[in-house]
Amino acid sequence: MSSRRHGSQRPRSQRPRSYRHLFRTPEFTPLFLSSAAGIAGQTTGGLALGTLVYEATGSPLLSALSMFGPSLAQVLGASLLLSWADGLPPRSALTTVSLGFAAGTALLAIPGLPIWSVLAVVLAQGLIASLGGGVRWGLLTEILSKDGYLLGRSLFNTMSGIAQITGYATGGVLLAAIGSARGTLLLSALLFCAAALTARLGLTPRPPRASARPSVAATWRTNALLWASPTRRRLYVALWVPNGLVVGCESLFVSYAPRSAGLLFACAALGMLVGDVLVGRFVPPHRRGRLGVPLLLLLALPYVFFALRPGPVAAGALAAVASVGFAASLVQQERLVARTPDGLVGQGLGLHSAGMLTAQGAAAAVAGAVAQAGTPAVAMAVMAGASLAVTGWLAWGMRRERGEERATP
Repeated sequence: MSSRRHGSQRPRSQRPRSYRHLFRTPEFTPLFLSSAAGIAGQTTGGLALGTLVYEATGSPLLSALSMFGPSLAQVLGASLLLSWADGLPPRSALTTVSLGFAAGTALLAIPGLPIWSVLAVVLAQGLIASLGGGVRWGLLTEILSKDGYLLGRSLFNTMSGIAQITGYATGGVLLAAIGSARGTLLLSALLFCAAALTARLGLTPRPPRASARPSVAATWRTNALLWASPTRRRLYVALWVPNGLVVGCESLFVSYAPRSAGLLFACAALGMLVGDVLVGRFVPPHRRGRLGVPLLLLLALPYVFFALRPGPVAAGALAAVASVGFAASLVQQERLVARTPDGLVGQGLGLHSAGMLTAQGAAAAVAGAVAQAGTPAVAMAVMAGASLAVTGWLAWGMRRERGEERATP
Protein backbone atom coordinates (compact mmCIF):
# COMPACT_ATOMS: atom_id res chain seq x y z
CA MET A 1 0.00 0.00 0.00
CA SER A 2 1.43 3.38 -0.96
CA SER A 3 1.74 6.11 1.63
CA ARG A 4 -0.42 8.37 -0.53
CA ARG A 5 -3.39 6.12 0.08
CA HIS A 6 -2.53 5.29 3.65
CA GLY A 7 -5.29 7.34 5.27
CA SER A 8 -8.16 6.37 2.97
CA GLN A 9 -7.44 2.67 3.19
CA ARG A 10 -7.36 2.29 6.98
CA PRO A 11 -9.59 -0.66 7.95
CA ARG A 12 -12.80 0.53 9.57
CA SER A 13 -12.10 -1.36 12.80
CA GLN A 14 -8.84 0.57 13.26
CA ARG A 15 -10.25 4.03 12.75
CA PRO A 16 -9.76 6.15 15.87
CA ARG A 17 -12.71 6.11 18.27
CA SER A 18 -11.22 7.97 21.24
CA TYR A 19 -8.55 10.56 22.02
CA ARG A 20 -6.35 7.81 23.47
CA HIS A 21 -6.60 5.87 20.23
CA LEU A 22 -5.47 8.93 18.29
CA PHE A 23 -2.12 8.98 20.07
CA ARG A 24 -1.57 5.33 19.16
CA THR A 25 -1.95 6.22 15.48
CA PRO A 26 1.45 6.52 13.75
CA GLU A 27 2.55 10.11 13.04
CA PHE A 28 -0.38 11.71 14.83
CA THR A 29 1.65 12.62 17.93
CA PRO A 30 4.49 14.50 16.16
CA LEU A 31 2.00 16.40 14.00
CA PHE A 32 0.06 17.26 17.15
CA LEU A 33 3.13 18.40 19.10
CA SER A 34 4.51 20.44 16.22
CA SER A 35 1.18 22.24 15.87
CA ALA A 36 1.02 22.86 19.63
CA ALA A 37 4.45 24.51 19.64
CA GLY A 38 3.47 26.67 16.66
CA ILE A 39 0.22 27.85 18.23
CA ALA A 40 1.97 28.63 21.53
CA GLY A 41 4.48 30.66 19.53
CA GLN A 42 1.73 32.56 17.71
CA THR A 43 -0.22 33.45 20.86
CA THR A 44 2.80 34.39 22.96
CA GLY A 45 4.30 36.50 20.20
CA GLY A 46 0.97 37.98 19.10
CA LEU A 47 0.15 39.37 22.54
CA ALA A 48 3.67 40.80 22.86
CA LEU A 49 3.53 42.41 19.43
CA GLY A 50 0.04 43.86 19.95
CA THR A 51 1.14 45.35 23.28
CA LEU A 52 4.36 46.73 21.77
CA VAL A 53 2.51 48.44 18.92
CA TYR A 54 -0.24 49.82 21.17
CA GLU A 55 2.32 51.28 23.58
CA ALA A 56 4.22 52.87 20.67
CA THR A 57 1.21 54.28 18.79
CA GLY A 58 -1.81 54.33 21.12
CA SER A 59 -3.83 53.13 18.12
CA PRO A 60 -6.44 50.33 18.51
CA LEU A 61 -6.37 49.88 14.70
CA LEU A 62 -2.60 49.33 14.47
CA SER A 63 -2.61 47.13 17.56
CA ALA A 64 -5.35 44.93 16.07
CA LEU A 65 -3.57 44.77 12.70
CA SER A 66 -0.26 43.80 14.30
CA MET A 67 -1.93 40.82 16.00
CA PHE A 68 -4.32 39.77 13.26
CA GLY A 69 -2.79 41.39 10.18
CA PRO A 70 -1.14 38.15 9.01
CA SER A 71 -4.63 36.85 8.38
CA LEU A 72 -5.21 39.50 5.69
CA ALA A 73 -2.45 37.97 3.56
CA GLN A 74 -4.33 34.66 3.55
CA VAL A 75 -6.45 35.87 0.64
CA LEU A 76 -3.29 36.13 -1.49
CA GLY A 77 -2.19 32.68 -0.42
CA ALA A 78 -5.62 31.26 -1.18
CA SER A 79 -5.49 32.80 -4.65
CA LEU A 80 -1.92 31.90 -5.56
CA LEU A 81 -0.45 29.10 -3.45
CA LEU A 82 -3.11 26.63 -2.36
CA SER A 83 -2.46 24.03 -5.06
CA TRP A 84 0.89 23.48 -3.32
CA ALA A 85 -1.03 22.24 -0.24
CA ASP A 86 -1.62 18.96 -2.08
CA GLY A 87 1.37 19.29 -4.40
CA LEU A 88 4.27 19.41 -1.87
CA PRO A 89 5.74 16.72 0.42
CA PRO A 90 4.00 17.43 3.75
CA ARG A 91 7.00 17.01 6.06
CA SER A 92 9.24 19.44 4.17
CA ALA A 93 6.42 21.97 3.75
CA LEU A 94 5.50 22.04 7.45
CA THR A 95 9.14 22.33 8.50
CA THR A 96 9.74 25.25 6.13
CA VAL A 97 6.59 27.08 7.25
CA SER A 98 7.63 26.89 10.92
CA LEU A 99 11.15 28.10 10.15
CA GLY A 100 9.70 31.01 8.19
CA PHE A 101 7.63 32.04 11.20
CA ALA A 102 10.67 31.72 13.48
CA ALA A 103 12.73 34.02 11.27
CA GLY A 104 9.95 36.60 10.94
CA THR A 105 9.24 36.68 14.67
CA ALA A 106 12.94 37.12 15.50
CA LEU A 107 13.02 40.03 13.03
CA LEU A 108 10.09 41.68 14.84
CA ALA A 109 12.12 41.72 18.05
CA ILE A 110 14.70 44.13 16.55
CA PRO A 111 14.54 47.45 18.49
CA GLY A 112 13.42 50.52 16.56
CA LEU A 113 11.76 48.63 13.71
CA PRO A 114 9.37 51.07 11.95
CA ILE A 115 5.66 50.28 12.13
CA TRP A 116 5.43 49.82 8.34
CA SER A 117 8.20 47.21 8.58
CA VAL A 118 6.35 45.42 11.39
CA LEU A 119 3.18 45.23 9.28
CA ALA A 120 5.16 44.04 6.24
CA VAL A 121 6.68 41.18 8.25
CA VAL A 122 3.37 40.05 9.73
CA LEU A 123 1.73 40.12 6.29
CA ALA A 124 4.56 37.97 4.92
CA GLN A 125 3.97 35.54 7.77
CA GLY A 126 0.32 35.36 6.82
CA LEU A 127 1.24 34.47 3.24
CA ILE A 128 3.37 31.59 4.54
CA ALA A 129 0.61 30.47 6.91
CA SER A 130 -1.95 30.20 4.10
CA LEU A 131 -0.01 27.24 2.75
CA GLY A 132 0.64 25.63 6.14
CA GLY A 133 -3.02 25.16 7.03
CA GLY A 134 -3.84 23.20 3.87
CA VAL A 135 -0.76 21.00 4.23
CA ARG A 136 -1.45 20.23 7.90
CA TRP A 137 -5.13 19.39 7.61
CA GLY A 138 -4.67 17.45 4.39
CA LEU A 139 -1.99 15.36 6.12
CA LEU A 140 -4.36 14.79 9.05
CA THR A 141 -6.92 13.20 6.70
CA GLU A 142 -4.16 10.89 5.44
CA ILE A 143 -3.08 9.89 8.94
CA LEU A 144 -6.60 9.36 10.31
CA SER A 145 -8.79 8.96 7.18
CA LYS A 146 -11.79 11.17 6.47
CA ASP A 147 -13.88 9.28 9.02
CA GLY A 148 -11.41 10.12 11.78
CA TYR A 149 -10.94 13.74 10.79
CA LEU A 150 -13.56 15.31 13.09
CA LEU A 151 -12.29 13.53 16.21
CA GLY A 152 -8.70 14.43 15.32
CA ARG A 153 -9.56 18.04 14.51
CA SER A 154 -11.51 18.25 17.77
CA LEU A 155 -8.39 17.23 19.68
CA PHE A 156 -6.29 19.71 17.69
CA ASN A 157 -8.78 22.45 18.55
CA THR A 158 -8.68 21.40 22.21
CA MET A 159 -4.91 21.57 22.10
CA SER A 160 -5.19 24.96 20.43
CA GLY A 161 -7.30 26.20 23.34
CA ILE A 162 -4.79 24.90 25.89
CA ALA A 163 -1.84 26.29 23.93
CA GLN A 164 -3.57 29.67 23.64
CA ILE A 165 -4.37 29.75 27.35
CA THR A 166 -0.77 28.84 28.15
CA GLY A 167 0.65 31.20 25.53
CA TYR A 168 -1.45 34.19 26.50
CA ALA A 169 -0.93 33.56 30.23
CA THR A 170 2.82 33.15 29.73
CA GLY A 171 2.98 36.23 27.52
CA GLY A 172 0.98 38.25 30.05
CA VAL A 173 3.19 37.13 32.95
CA LEU A 174 6.38 37.88 31.03
CA LEU A 175 5.15 41.30 29.97
CA ALA A 176 4.18 42.12 33.56
CA ALA A 177 7.27 40.59 35.18
CA ILE A 178 10.07 41.70 32.88
CA GLY A 179 8.33 44.41 30.89
CA SER A 180 10.01 43.20 27.71
CA ALA A 181 7.81 42.57 24.69
CA ARG A 182 10.93 41.93 22.59
CA GLY A 183 12.15 39.20 24.93
CA THR A 184 8.75 37.56 24.68
CA LEU A 185 8.99 37.70 20.88
CA LEU A 186 12.31 35.84 21.01
CA LEU A 187 10.68 33.13 23.13
CA SER A 188 8.00 32.88 20.46
CA ALA A 189 10.68 32.42 17.77
CA LEU A 190 12.20 29.54 19.78
CA LEU A 191 8.78 27.86 19.96
CA PHE A 192 8.51 28.03 16.16
CA CYS A 193 11.96 26.42 15.90
CA ALA A 194 10.74 23.63 18.18
CA ALA A 195 7.72 23.13 15.90
CA ALA A 196 10.00 22.83 12.85
CA LEU A 197 12.32 20.34 14.58
CA THR A 198 9.40 18.17 15.75
CA ALA A 199 7.90 18.02 12.26
CA ARG A 200 11.25 17.21 10.67
CA LEU A 201 12.20 14.45 13.09
CA GLY A 202 8.75 13.02 13.88
CA LEU A 203 7.00 12.82 10.50
CA THR A 204 7.93 10.34 7.80
CA PRO A 205 8.50 11.39 4.18
CA ARG A 206 5.32 11.22 2.12
CA PRO A 207 4.79 12.06 -1.53
CA PRO A 208 2.47 14.91 -2.50
CA ARG A 209 -1.23 13.98 -2.44
CA ALA A 210 -1.80 15.39 -5.92
CA SER A 211 0.08 14.20 -8.99
CA ALA A 212 -0.65 17.34 -11.03
CA ARG A 213 2.03 20.02 -11.01
CA PRO A 214 1.07 22.83 -8.60
CA SER A 215 0.80 26.31 -10.05
CA VAL A 216 -1.13 29.54 -9.73
CA ALA A 217 -3.40 28.44 -12.58
CA ALA A 218 -4.04 25.08 -10.88
CA THR A 219 -4.90 26.93 -7.66
CA TRP A 220 -7.48 29.05 -9.49
CA ARG A 221 -9.01 26.04 -11.29
CA THR A 222 -9.42 24.00 -8.13
CA ASN A 223 -10.75 26.93 -6.12
CA ALA A 224 -13.35 27.50 -8.84
CA LEU A 225 -14.31 23.81 -8.71
CA LEU A 226 -14.63 23.88 -4.92
CA TRP A 227 -16.69 27.08 -5.04
CA ALA A 228 -18.99 25.76 -7.80
CA SER A 229 -21.01 23.60 -5.41
CA PRO A 230 -23.82 25.61 -3.71
CA THR A 231 -23.56 23.44 -0.59
CA ARG A 232 -19.80 23.98 -0.30
CA ARG A 233 -20.27 27.71 -0.95
CA ARG A 234 -22.68 28.01 1.96
CA LEU A 235 -20.33 26.00 4.18
CA TYR A 236 -17.41 28.26 3.33
CA VAL A 237 -19.41 31.40 4.14
CA ALA A 238 -20.53 29.84 7.46
CA LEU A 239 -16.91 28.94 8.26
CA TRP A 240 -15.50 32.34 7.32
CA VAL A 241 -17.81 35.22 8.15
CA PRO A 242 -19.63 34.83 11.51
CA ASN A 243 -16.53 33.67 13.37
CA GLY A 244 -14.35 36.22 11.57
CA LEU A 245 -16.55 39.05 12.83
CA VAL A 246 -16.29 37.73 16.40
CA VAL A 247 -12.51 37.53 16.13
CA GLY A 248 -12.78 41.23 15.26
CA CYS A 249 -14.22 41.64 18.76
CA GLU A 250 -11.29 39.72 20.25
CA SER A 251 -8.79 41.86 18.36
CA LEU A 252 -9.86 44.79 20.56
CA PHE A 253 -9.05 43.11 23.89
CA VAL A 254 -5.74 44.97 24.15
CA SER A 255 -7.31 48.39 23.61
CA TYR A 256 -10.42 47.51 25.67
CA ALA A 257 -8.46 46.42 28.76
CA PRO A 258 -4.69 46.88 28.26
CA ARG A 259 -3.76 45.45 31.67
CA SER A 260 -6.15 42.49 31.44
CA ALA A 261 -5.88 41.52 27.77
CA GLY A 262 -4.03 38.29 28.62
CA LEU A 263 -6.89 37.29 30.94
CA LEU A 264 -9.53 37.98 28.27
CA PHE A 265 -7.64 36.01 25.62
CA ALA A 266 -7.12 33.11 28.03
CA CYS A 267 -10.83 33.04 28.95
CA ALA A 268 -11.79 33.03 25.27
CA ALA A 269 -9.40 30.14 24.63
CA LEU A 270 -10.87 28.24 27.59
CA GLY A 271 -14.38 28.58 26.18
CA MET A 272 -13.21 27.35 22.78
CA LEU A 273 -11.58 24.33 24.44
CA VAL A 274 -14.80 23.43 26.28
CA GLY A 275 -16.91 23.72 23.13
CA ASP A 276 -14.57 21.61 21.01
CA VAL A 277 -14.39 18.83 23.60
CA LEU A 278 -18.17 18.73 24.07
CA VAL A 279 -19.02 18.75 20.36
CA GLY A 280 -16.11 16.70 19.07
CA ARG A 281 -16.05 14.02 21.74
CA PHE A 282 -19.49 13.74 23.34
CA VAL A 283 -22.18 14.87 20.88
CA PRO A 284 -23.41 11.93 18.75
CA PRO A 285 -22.89 12.33 14.98
CA HIS A 286 -26.62 12.34 14.22
CA ARG A 287 -27.13 15.38 16.47
CA ARG A 288 -24.08 17.43 15.47
CA GLY A 289 -25.64 18.71 12.25
CA ARG A 290 -28.37 20.53 14.18
CA LEU A 291 -25.90 22.53 16.28
CA GLY A 292 -24.30 24.69 13.59
CA VAL A 293 -26.64 27.70 13.74
CA PRO A 294 -27.24 27.68 17.55
CA LEU A 295 -23.49 27.61 18.16
CA LEU A 296 -22.94 30.54 15.78
CA LEU A 297 -25.60 32.53 17.65
CA LEU A 298 -23.91 31.71 20.96
CA LEU A 299 -20.59 32.81 19.49
CA ALA A 300 -21.74 36.39 18.89
CA LEU A 301 -24.47 37.15 21.42
CA PRO A 302 -22.32 37.69 24.57
CA TYR A 303 -20.23 40.35 22.83
CA VAL A 304 -23.31 42.54 22.42
CA PHE A 305 -23.14 43.09 26.20
CA PHE A 306 -19.67 44.63 25.90
CA ALA A 307 -21.52 47.85 25.02
CA LEU A 308 -22.19 48.06 28.79
CA ARG A 309 -18.40 48.11 29.42
CA PRO A 310 -18.17 45.15 31.85
CA GLY A 311 -15.12 44.90 34.10
CA PRO A 312 -12.31 42.41 33.42
CA VAL A 313 -13.88 39.49 35.32
CA ALA A 314 -17.33 39.86 33.74
CA ALA A 315 -15.75 40.49 30.33
CA GLY A 316 -13.67 37.33 30.70
CA ALA A 317 -16.79 35.32 31.58
CA LEU A 318 -18.65 36.69 28.54
CA ALA A 319 -15.68 35.87 26.28
CA ALA A 320 -15.51 32.31 27.66
CA VAL A 321 -19.23 31.66 27.09
CA ALA A 322 -19.10 33.12 23.59
CA SER A 323 -16.09 31.05 22.53
CA VAL A 324 -17.94 27.79 23.16
CA GLY A 325 -19.67 28.71 19.90
CA PHE A 326 -16.45 28.32 17.91
CA ALA A 327 -17.28 24.59 17.95
CA ALA A 328 -19.67 25.35 15.09
CA SER A 329 -16.65 25.10 12.80
CA LEU A 330 -16.23 21.41 13.69
CA VAL A 331 -19.73 20.66 12.48
CA GLN A 332 -19.18 22.61 9.28
CA GLN A 333 -15.72 21.14 8.61
CA GLU A 334 -17.06 17.60 8.94
CA ARG A 335 -19.63 18.35 6.26
CA LEU A 336 -17.01 20.05 4.07
CA VAL A 337 -14.61 17.08 4.24
CA ALA A 338 -17.44 14.68 3.36
CA ARG A 339 -18.34 16.79 0.29
CA THR A 340 -14.80 17.27 -1.06
CA PRO A 341 -13.08 14.79 -3.46
CA ASP A 342 -10.12 12.93 -1.92
CA GLY A 343 -7.47 14.49 -4.15
CA LEU A 344 -8.66 18.01 -3.27
CA VAL A 345 -9.02 17.69 0.50
CA GLY A 346 -5.81 19.58 1.27
CA GLN A 347 -6.76 22.51 -0.94
CA GLY A 348 -10.39 22.37 0.21
CA LEU A 349 -9.37 22.62 3.86
CA GLY A 350 -6.67 25.13 2.97
CA LEU A 351 -9.31 27.31 1.30
CA HIS A 352 -11.40 27.07 4.47
CA SER A 353 -8.43 27.98 6.67
CA ALA A 354 -7.19 30.80 4.43
CA GLY A 355 -10.66 32.28 3.94
CA MET A 356 -11.41 32.09 7.65
CA LEU A 357 -8.17 33.82 8.61
CA THR A 358 -8.64 36.43 5.88
CA ALA A 359 -12.09 37.19 7.26
CA GLN A 360 -10.60 37.42 10.75
CA GLY A 361 -7.92 39.84 9.60
CA ALA A 362 -10.40 41.98 7.69
CA ALA A 363 -12.74 42.01 10.69
CA ALA A 364 -9.85 43.02 12.96
CA ALA A 365 -9.14 45.97 10.64
CA VAL A 366 -12.81 47.02 10.55
CA ALA A 367 -13.17 46.61 14.32
CA GLY A 368 -10.03 48.69 14.88
CA ALA A 369 -11.32 51.43 12.58
CA VAL A 370 -14.71 51.52 14.35
CA ALA A 371 -12.97 51.61 17.73
CA GLN A 372 -10.76 54.43 16.49
CA ALA A 373 -13.85 56.46 15.59
CA GLY A 374 -15.77 55.50 18.74
CA THR A 375 -14.73 53.18 21.57
CA PRO A 376 -13.55 49.54 21.67
CA ALA A 377 -16.68 48.57 23.64
CA VAL A 378 -19.06 49.98 21.02
CA ALA A 379 -17.03 48.45 18.20
CA MET A 380 -17.25 44.99 19.80
CA ALA A 381 -21.03 45.26 20.08
CA VAL A 382 -21.28 46.39 16.44
CA MET A 383 -19.18 43.45 15.20
CA ALA A 384 -21.24 41.02 17.27
CA GLY A 385 -24.47 42.41 15.80
CA ALA A 386 -23.10 41.94 12.28
CA SER A 387 -22.20 38.32 13.08
CA LEU A 388 -25.73 37.65 14.34
CA ALA A 389 -27.18 39.14 11.15
CA VAL A 390 -25.02 36.95 8.90
CA THR A 391 -25.92 33.85 10.92
CA GLY A 392 -29.62 34.70 10.53
CA TRP A 393 -29.18 35.00 6.76
CA LEU A 394 -27.36 31.64 6.62
CA ALA A 395 -30.09 29.95 8.68
CA TRP A 396 -32.75 31.31 6.30
CA GLY A 397 -30.81 29.99 3.30
CA MET A 398 -30.42 26.55 4.87
CA ARG A 399 -34.14 26.31 5.62
CA ARG A 400 -34.98 27.31 2.03
CA GLU A 401 -32.52 24.73 0.67
CA ARG A 402 -34.08 21.96 2.81
CA GLY A 403 -37.55 23.00 1.68
CA GLU A 404 -36.51 22.82 -1.98
CA GLU A 405 -34.99 19.37 -1.44
CA ARG A 406 -38.22 18.09 0.12
CA ALA A 407 -40.27 19.58 -2.74
CA THR A 408 -38.12 17.89 -5.42
CA PRO A 409 -39.74 14.59 -6.52
